[in-house]
Amino acid sequence: MYAEERQHEIVTRARDLGRVSVAELASRFEVTPETIRRDLDALSGRGLLRRVHGGAVPAEKLRLTEAPVGTRDTSSTEEKLAIALRAVGLLPRREGLTVLVDAGTTTARLCPILPQWIGLVVTNSVPTAAALSSRGDLEVLLLGGQVRGITQATVGSEALDMLGRLRVDVAFVGTNGFSAEHGFSTPDPTEAAVKRAMVRSAREVMVLADSSKLGVDHLVRFATLDDVDILVTDPSVPSGGAAELRDAGLRVELA
Repeated sequence: MYAEERQHEIVTRARDLGRVSVAELASRFEVTPETIRRDLDALSGRGLLRRVHGGAVPAEKLRLTEAPVGTRDTSSTEEKLAIALRAVGLLPRREGLTVLVDAGTTTARLCPILPQWIGLVVTNSVPTAAALSSRGDLEVLLLGGQVRGITQATVGSEALDMLGRLRVDVAFVGTNGFSAEHGFSTPDPTEAAVKRAMVRSAREVMVLADSSKLGVDHLVRFATLDDVDILVTDPSVPSGGAAELRDAGLRVELA
């Protein structure tokens, strides 16, 4: 088989499966891993694939940018509210519970429905802190740091230092994309660092994400499937995708 034919099949296979690995392709085409790596490098240079650790994904799958929070807030609105309601229903009923609410348009749906018996809400979202504090029945702690304009989230060393000293009962974390292969990811390294610290600071981690984010890999992974206790998503998630996540050990709850 000529290199051009092999590379055409590699691209087709990546688009069909969502991801290809060097080891699998080397075995399939009976060539060395070095040959496959050269193929993937060539295809990446032509913009047909994006290299990831151990293989490649279709160029359109790995996303490096994100939409502004105002744009994302108007998409999948019913699904996001249903996800938030389901997540609150999974909270342990205990007076003085401490929760962490990540920045994001799905996690923001928690603001009007968090129960009054929660003792403290910690957040890195400026809009969420404003909405929760205006309720008057919850104690709210806003993490310090630089505010990213596109997401209105605080990031940087101040937020990380504070999270490193905290231990909360439950963290509600948002994500820009998730997959069984790549885990939970986001485009910005500074937000990924804060999300990673949030995951470490919580006894239980719930990721809230609508089904459109399944199979979407962004630049920076902030959590593996093993790092997360529960994924709450909507019923439109493909059954095969949900099954793959469950088979990998992740608890998936449908709103």
